[in-house]
Amino acid sequence: MLLEIDKLCVSYGKAVALEDVSLRVAEGEFVAVLGPNGAGKSTLLKAISRAQPSTGRLDFKGDSLQGLAAHQVVGRGICHCPEGRRLFPELTVLKNLMLGAYLRHDASGIAGDLTAVYSLFPILEERSSQIVSTLSGGQQQMVAIGRALMGKPSLLLLDEPSVGIAHRLKMEIFDAIKQIQQRGTAILMAEQDAQSALRIADRVYVLEHGKIGREGSSAELRSDDYIRQAYLGVG
Repeated sequence: MLLEIDKLCVSYGKAVALEDVSLRVAEGEFVAVLGPNGAGKSTLLKAISRAQPSTGRLDFKGDSLQGLAAHQVVGRGICHCPEGRRLFPELTVLKNLMLGAYLRHDASGIAGDLTAVYSLFPILEERSSQIVSTLSGGQQQMVAIGRALMGKPSLLLLDEPSVGIAHRLKMEIFDAIKQIQQRGTAILMAEQDAQSALRIADRVYVLEHGKIGREGSSAELRSDDYIRQAYLGVG
């Protein structure tokens, strides 16, 4: 198993954000975490990438991530594309992308991965010298995903990649995310767009009030009455 989490807990002072969360992601698998705002989705991804302290078992490739710094987690093969993108707005597209490879020293591998990012998002190659702040929200999201891919992850963490993006670009980004998985990278994606997540993910966890409420294959949850009513808007 690539990622194994057992009884993960996160608190902000006296407020409990995650309580006894357990989940797993296999090699090359695409897992989505659904849930409303405030459910703890972003906190979960931050705990995995060690941007947020936590307790509980947090194992990656059989070794614990607890006690590691965030940059060490990147070095292990986990790259986090955060909510809100967190780009360097006054740098070019290319410079933002190359910052994702800051721990790497394999020049030919970096060049190959840059080519792979451009094949996923051709507009980024066209705009490589453009200042990121002048791009659309959807194009900035492509840069954020591309930057994470430049770290050569075994596991890509995606936090709300569709927020604030026009529908056409959102569908383009989701299709690219599926291609990333098909190229061999495992994905754990937190997302509010349940319909899109259930379309492209292999398995899904539903996180509500800091706890896992439901889990199963995408097909199973698409036919779950509660999911259909609460997340898909159908009776």
